[in-house]
Amino acid sequence: MDKLEAMNALVKVIASGSYAEAARRLGLTRSAVSKAVMELEETLGARLLDRTTRRVTPTEAGLAYYERCLAILAQVEETEAQISRLHDEPKGTLKVNAPMSFGTLYLGDAVADFMIRYGDLKVELILTDRFIDPLEEGADVTVRIGTPADSSLIARRITPARVVLVASPGYIEKHGAPQTPADLVDHRCLSYGHTTSLQRWHLTENGEPISVSIGACMASNNGDALRDAAVKGIGIAMLPMFIVGKDIAAGRLEIVLPHNCPADLTIHALYAPNRYLAAKSRVFIDFLVDRFGKRPPWDDWGSNG
Repeated sequence: MDKLEAMNALVKVIASGSYAEAARRLGLTRSAVSKAVMELEETLGARLLDRTTRRVTPTEAGLAYYERCLAILAQVEETEAQISRLHDEPKGTLKVNAPMSFGTLYLGDAVADFMIRYGDLKVELILTDRFIDPLEEGADVTVRIGTPADSSLIARRITPARVVLVASPGYIEKHGAPQTPADLVDHRCLSYGHTTSLQRWHLTENGEPISVSIGACMASNNGDALRDAAVKGIGIAMLPMFIVGKDIAAGRLEIVLPHNCPADLTIHALYAPNRYLAAKSRVFIDFLVDRFGKRPPWDDWGSNG
């Protein structure tokens, strides 16, 4: 029996005046309670209880130790209650990491509405296109687009993200629209990544995945930069609807190869596999699922695409 359990046993013995009654309240055997008290006496080098055949009473040292035990056990109980409330009530600081484009276009507004609902929470929203380790960065919730690669984290699906190929009307007028995926190798393409060399796009044909070479003229690790280039007629871009939907609706971009679009991406919320998920993280993830999961707002922009 550990020290706190032994203290609790002594408190129950003194409060009830009986080993048997203390054992009943604790759900232990009488011998276990007696042994715990004797171990305390041996550790302290002092007799804590006077024992008779009819009753157990505390010695002067036992009464002093009993009062200290009451205070210690009360502090432990209050500490446990405070920690439980942190998990039951959304309080403290919520640290969120997310990609730049999705963060600026949709997540920032969502976080503001979330904070209106949960006024006691502080939020640290870090937007970056750099791949981070959420555990090392101390993020409570990490929003990622695509298939999570880190099996040490738990991933909860928020919503799908439709991906399309787009080009500006000016580009199509000048270069024509590709008629088949194989035509992309002869077009100026805008590639997500760090290099224009040896690029391939993974599309679909009759519902089956295909991989085609592209003629990349620009590469960037930021979707907004690629969208800006596409709007100015630089080339064809493969981007999620949440980035290009408004441009499609406004006529600044057009979908090309609509029957060969890539498979949808999925937006996930990642968090550490703790046994108890803190309330601040739980309610934020629930909020994102409720806001984006039923019908993503960016799908409305491209409903005619």
